[in-house]
Amino acid sequence: MAAARLSGGGGENRLVSLPLSRIRVIMKSSPEVSSINQDALFLTAKATELFVQYLATYSYKHGRGKEKRALTYSDLSHTAEESETFQFLADILPKKILASKYLKMLEREKRDGEVEEDDDDDDDQEEESEEEDAES
Repeated sequence: MAAARLSGGGGENRLVSLPLSRIRVIMKSSPEVSSINQDALFLTAKATELFVQYLATYSYKHGRGKEKRALTYSDLSHTAEESETFQFLADILPKKILASKYLKMLEREKRDGEVEEDDDDDDDQEEESEEEDAES
């Protein structure tokens, strides 16, 4: 059908922009997939293009990049974090933070973890002394 015609050559009037051979490789990487129908390949490529276009348009309209007439990574990560529709992308498009802020955050978590462990140790010691008192 029409999809078969698309796999050849790099004509300007192609219906999909993404390389079908790459999409085929990604689809075949799934252990459940043994063969891929040409129509399914075309539809997957087209759906992916439309999704990426929608994500980019939504992020541009709702982001700060509009002021600069540019779509930025922070626009995409903000969309993934704030929009319920794109929430599943939050792990893939995390907000960028400076290494120094990340290190401070790790240090704070480490300190908080030590404080909690110390509290747990104190509780264990109190329980042991109560048990010893009860035995005597």
